Amino acid sequence: MSRITIFTAGISRGNPGPAATFVRIVDAGGAVIAEVVEKIGNAASVFAEYQAVLRGLQIAQEHFGEKTKELEIEIKLGSEFVLKQLRGESQIHEPGLVPHFIEIHNLQVSAFPHITFTHIDQGLNKEAERLASEALDT
Repeated sequence: MSRITIFTAGISRGNPGPAATFVRIVDAGGAVIAEVVEKIGNAASVFAEYQAVLRGLQIAQEHFGEKTKELEIEIKLGSEFVLKQLRGESQIHEPGLVPHFIEIHNLQVSAFPHITFTHIDQGLNKEAERLASEALDT
């Protein structure tokens, strides 16, 4: 089974404030398959984190199509808070996040049966945060 890793980051200045997401998809050898940085308007950082995970899955689905069902996928995200919610270890108390959680869950069920969510140390995710931050500066 082929393996890809999706690195995600979502940032917000002001929380809520101007926000951006970062997604990088790499293959098992570390080669970059896709990299996207997007402004998402005004949002809280937790919303930006959810949006980054969602975009990562959408980009993988666009790139691999039906083959996503055969891929082993690891999503590495910087927010331990969002990680615990996506793993079902923590409740979602913010009603506005529920639709994003459901959309991610539905994608898991329909297209990504072999997915794991892991936390990436903030120091290792600095480049992702830097690129998302640069997007807000442009």
